[in-house]
Amino acid sequence: MQRSLRLRLLLGAGIAIFAALAIAWVAMGYLFERHAQRQLEAELSARGAGLIPTITADAAGAIAIDPLPADPRYETPASGLYWQVRGPANLLRSRSLWDETLNAPGAASGAEWRGGQINGPFGQRLVFAERQVQLDVASAPLTILVAADASAITTARNAFTRDLMAFLGLLWIALAAAAWIQVELGLRPLEHVRAALGGLRKQASARLSQHDYPAEAAPLANAINDLATARERDLEQARRRAADLAHSLKTPLAALAAQSRRAREAGASDAADGLDRAIVAATRAVGRELARTRAAASAGGSANGAAVIQRLIQVIERTEAGSRLQFENAVSTTPLPLNEDVLTELAGPLLENASRFARARVRISGGAHALTIEDDGPGMNDGDAAEALSRGKRLDEAGDGHGLGLAIANDLAQASGATMTLTRGDLGGLNVILTWPDTL
Repeated sequence: MQRSLRLRLLLGAGIAIFAALAIAWVAMGYLFERHAQRQLEAELSARGAGLIPTITADAAGAIAIDPLPADPRYETPASGLYWQVRGPANLLRSRSLWDETLNAPGAASGAEWRGGQINGPFGQRLVFAERQVQLDVASAPLTILVAADASAITTARNAFTRDLMAFLGLLWIALAAAAWIQVELGLRPLEHVRAALGGLRKQASARLSQHDYPAEAAPLANAINDLATARERDLEQARRRAADLAHSLKTPLAALAAQSRRAREAGASDAADGLDRAIVAATRAVGRELARTRAAASAGGSANGAAVIQRLIQVIERTEAGSRLQFENAVSTTPLPLNEDVLTELAGPLLENASRFARARVRISGGAHALTIEDDGPGMNDGDAAEALSRGKRLDEAGDGHGLGLAIANDLAQASGATMTLTRGDLGGLNVILTWPDTL
């Protein structure tokens, strides 16, 4: 599976947002519970403060409460709401406690109410508020403790966290969508770089402008420009080497041709024929490789296919084979994605081949990303087509066959990024189809 920077960024953002919201969900649930407990402690403190005026103590220190708190829950055992007053001589408690006693950890303070949670009777967890008070300066201190069932807080917290979960889920979707927009905007300069690279393919001298990209992408543009400069330099060297090779081989081939003539004049016809065949093979092989080198070095650019084909037709019509044929140039003026020189070297052998085997008509069509050359000659079967393209073998050893020209054309097509296909056309003869991908 191809790695995607966009997918990695989106997954990372989605997971990070989810983790942050999950932590927030836990923390907010805890804070809500703490807030609810403080609210309940404040309520219990108020209830305890309401008990103080009703407390009396006799000379022996025994305490009494009159009147008793009116809340009916104080009268119902295990109701979840309790009060307790501990004096030096006795202990008073609500009926709801039955015969149980509440014990808060630590010592109560006389300065203010303190609160917290304790384990209460009947298996309940209680929130309490406790304080130490003195009825007068001469009396002993009393401890007042009021408690309530903590399950109400737990129920409220659970309801709150459920609602919060739904809200945070929607928030996660919104933030994930925002992250997707951010990733798209952040990666847009890379899309611009990709589009600009298409221009570099078509024109070796083209360069990216670092001012068109943000500071983070400018170094990438500079690196691509450096690579394009090195590529252009290599292509120029390839052109010069191809030209030098062509010139350097002319003299040895001419010398071999002279030796062949001398051998023929000396009566060594068989040796001269062998030399001639070797010279022709070497010339064709060198021409083939030089054509491929020039095509690779001239990569990029665009060509008016209709104009180039028309110039080639005007040349071929002056030949003996071409003068008897009708040429139909139906190529559109939409530019083809290759250099005009390469198109000339590519279409030239194909038109020559078509004119050599056509009976009366040669038709050329296409444009933009395709070029088709077909004739009304005998054509070739699938086996011969594959043989011609794969090895360039002459298919009729008695004369000039399809094979070598088609193989050279196929090499040039591949060098220009095209795919060449041989089929039987509507005219009945060979149909050569050149196709360039849309990305070129």
